[in-house]
Amino acid sequence: MAAGRRDWLRPFGELPPRRRLTLGALAFILPLGLWCLVSYVPFLWHPMIRVTDPGDVDWMTRDQLVEGDAFRTENQAVAVRGGHLARGVAVNPVFLPAPHEVLRALVTGFTTPPARPDEPWLHEALLHSIGIIFWGFLVSSLIGVPLGILCGALPSMARLTEPFIEFFRYLPAPAFGALAVAVLGINDAPKIAIIFIGTFFQQVLIVANTTRRLDPALLEAAQTLGAKPRQLLWRVVVPGIITDLYSDQRVLLGWAWTYLIVAELIGVSSGITFFINQQAKYRAYDRVFASIILIGLIGLTTDVILASIGRQLFPWARTARAGWFSQAVQMFKRRERRIAAAAVSTEVTGEAASTVSAGEVAS
Repeated sequence: MAAGRRDWLRPFGELPPRRRLTLGALAFILPLGLWCLVSYVPFLWHPMIRVTDPGDVDWMTRDQLVEGDAFRTENQAVAVRGGHLARGVAVNPVFLPAPHEVLRALVTGFTTPPARPDEPWLHEALLHSIGIIFWGFLVSSLIGVPLGILCGALPSMARLTEPFIEFFRYLPAPAFGALAVAVLGINDAPKIAIIFIGTFFQQVLIVANTTRRLDPALLEAAQTLGAKPRQLLWRVVVPGIITDLYSDQRVLLGWAWTYLIVAELIGVSSGITFFINQQAKYRAYDRVFASIILIGLIGLTTDVILASIGRQLFPWARTARAGWFSQAVQMFKRRERRIAAAAVSTEVTGEAASTVSAGEVAS
């Protein structure tokens, strides 16, 4: 038992699959459980009162949300006058809906039409935001990854570019919003530019640092064999850092998502940001929560898919392990082998039966 407890705290220890699955589930169950406690257990918080009977309080109406202190103060005044007390139930503020309300909004959000004809549906807003992230991150990667590799491999390139990049990365990307609108217009271009600015400079430095961690023994071995500088770059450096570079890109993609809301406020508000702001104006906070959760689900799903693809592309990586994509591939292969084996067995059985029948006829 003591050894089992020590395994949980062993640095860089490998967790058994069941324990890893359990801890991964708890990562979501614990915050969800806290949310359920706050939402469904009245004595934990519930600072508001939903009026069910206004009694003799003039300014209260049925289903009105009232601060708990104000509700009790008014009831005390009514009690002094001998009037009919107001009644209500303790509830949370409107900006903290219960989990079942958010789940219902998550399901109905794709089928409920927008309040106004010119407003986008939820799926349209999501697709628009995904497009902004895609183009901003793509442009950043097309420039930032090669530049980062050159900075990490060539000291002269690093000295020429990194001082300015180090300075520029401390400037907040939203500060360039007005300038981006002035130069690029009010539609999607300035939004893509904000995603680019928020990602590019960090990307160059992270990729450069990853390149510098390449094992020097690989370079020395290649130089001993007569590799030229260009060959060192393409045949040694890039293949040597490809697994870490892939992981860096996954992290940086999540970084790009964090700039989405700010980027979509620039110029003409659009995408999921516009949808969230409109629902907040309508006080439909269950849809606000549902939209925020959808962003997280899209990001998490993308990262899990990329991680599983990475295990297929780089099975030799130290952190490679069977993910759900790998398991699905293995299950498909096992199914194909079982089907092939069953077909062969059926064919052999048929041939044996035919042979037996022919022998009986001959006899």
